[in-house]
Amino acid sequence: MAIIRTTVPLRVNMNEQFFSFSVISIERGEWMCGPSIDQRQRHRDTMRLRMSKDLTRNFCIIAHIDHGKTTLSDRLLESTGTIAQRDKQDQLLDSMDLERERGITIKAHPVAMRYRAQDGQDYRLNLLDTPGHVDFAYEVSRSLAACEGALLIIDAAQGVEAQTVANVHLAMKQNLTVIPVINKIDLPNADVPAVKRQLEEVLAIPSQEAIEASAKAGIGIIDILEAIVKRIPAPTVVDEILRGSVFDSVFDGYRGVVGYIRVFSGSVAPGQPVKMMATNKNYEIKEVGVFTPKMLSQPRLNAGDVGYFIANIKTTSEIRVGDTLTDARRPAPVPLPGFQEVHPMVFSGIYPINTADFEHLKMAMGKLQLNDAAFVFQPESSVALGFGFRCGFLGLLHMEIIQERLRREYNMDIIATYPSVIYEVIKTNGERLEVDNPANLPDMSVVEEIREPVVKSFVMIPNENIGDMMQLMLEKRGQVEHTESIDNRRVMIKATIPLNEILVDFHDKIKTLTRGYGSMDYEPGGYRTANLVKLEMLVNGEPVDAFSSIVHRDKAEARGRALAAKLKDVIPAQLYQVAIQAAIGGKIIARESVSALRKNVTAKCYGGDITRKRKLLEKQKEGKKRMKAIGTVNIPQEAFIQVLKTN
Repeated sequence: MAIIRTTVPLRVNMNEQFFSFSVISIERGEWMCGPSIDQRQRHRDTMRLRMSKDLTRNFCIIAHIDHGKTTLSDRLLESTGTIAQRDKQDQLLDSMDLERERGITIKAHPVAMRYRAQDGQDYRLNLLDTPGHVDFAYEVSRSLAACEGALLIIDAAQGVEAQTVANVHLAMKQNLTVIPVINKIDLPNADVPAVKRQLEEVLAIPSQEAIEASAKAGIGIIDILEAIVKRIPAPTVVDEILRGSVFDSVFDGYRGVVGYIRVFSGSVAPGQPVKMMATNKNYEIKEVGVFTPKMLSQPRLNAGDVGYFIANIKTTSEIRVGDTLTDARRPAPVPLPGFQEVHPMVFSGIYPINTADFEHLKMAMGKLQLNDAAFVFQPESSVALGFGFRCGFLGLLHMEIIQERLRREYNMDIIATYPSVIYEVIKTNGERLEVDNPANLPDMSVVEEIREPVVKSFVMIPNENIGDMMQLMLEKRGQVEHTESIDNRRVMIKATIPLNEILVDFHDKIKTLTRGYGSMDYEPGGYRTANLVKLEMLVNGEPVDAFSSIVHRDKAEARGRALAAKLKDVIPAQLYQVAIQAAIGGKIIARESVSALRKNVTAKCYGGDITRKRKLLEKQKEGKKRMKAIGTVNIPQEAFIQVLKTN
């Protein structure tokens, strides 16, 4: 019997999914048709992910750095069969090389999992993998707001750390159900009873709620999944009006911006007109779907779902983290709570070492900004370093990541100036200014006061290092507010410290003092008035803007002397003496001199009267005086780079 296979343009609607069918003709006149294997698999994936909101659980994982958060995510994906055996790899949700190398999560990665619980029901578990660093605290808070529960991972060997405390506070503010997980119980130095005591004494969480597990060895994974199903509540829906919280976004070169969304009420589907409430802009939804962990399109996202949406949005600056998505025809009366504008906290100048690379650097920064709306930059020029950019970052880690990505992904050879923070300047006429660049600081004669940003820090250290830590706090102008014993080995210090004091080496000094056992976390603490001054470096009487900084008056002299000494070593000698001075206003507080290159003009005088030599030396002195009056010192860029790198 001859079989002829042809494809006809036949489309059939099956459970809101359209399929193309292969039609097979047989000589008897009978017809058979069916979807392709790929489409059947896609249909099964869609059906298993469309469940009642009562069988949906939204949760995230919070932990201190290196306590096993990403490893646990890998085990959950494997245990629920979300990823195939051939796709398994360590740190699956960390897509950047930088994330894998450092063991940190920079970008949030949501994923939907299906789990058949011991009660026989199939549950959909939406995991929101969040960044762990304090720089991304706002993004973490928005991810937490999109969940009903959180897994709190604690290392059985290290116990409760500074970031653990900060993350628990964030979760408590969002009224989340916290499930404590004591991880790495298979380590030889694991001390589970001590960690349980810390849970009760430091975090006020009953120790009997803790689940003992080892993500690496796969111990306790089923217990964790069962706890998620039983303890974390299902999403609640108020009404049918569309309200969705945007908790992250990425840029796709072919489809534009992909927004990550948690739908709290109503539903969102392709073709639906929507509005972003913060920007008040309207869009049309092109596609919605979920992560498995790859993007899988869906006919719609319902209340309680976590997924993505694609609309006609061109740049991530149009999508604000924490914004509310609503129906343009029937908008929500008020947005979801918690939204705030993300403002850079740390500023630094980034310049290409080769000035011909300016346009390449501009293009590279533009591409980075497409995926990171919190990163801002604007052109600026420096007499010393040429053309570059003034860049704003969420914090030091954010700055480090951007600089590293510029070097790795775009092969840019760059130099960064000393990082600074935003100061509030109140002038004598009552005007309030925000200053992020020392060059923009007005004359001190019209300044009433300068206020600096401070942070509330949580520092955990061994008991024997408390004296050294107190001394370091005093050096950094910190005010210790409270000390608390965690157990018989460690103590937690709560202190308020100026942000600009912890920018560069504070974390390194903590690790040095405690031989690696100390940890620190912090949160913004507002502004406070301080005795701050503008420190300028003068070379041959001319200020050099690349080395200007705003510092506390008590530290200005020491910093000025250190900078002057470094500059003396790198500035090449001229034909006349060059003065390097540190100044506050019109007062010189430190000075170094670069000796002049001296030509031996008396070499041709062999014998004779001494007045002949004096006459030649006086003539040379007059010439050097005229040269100094009209000459300029050309400082090579290598000198700036060397000083800035040592800073």
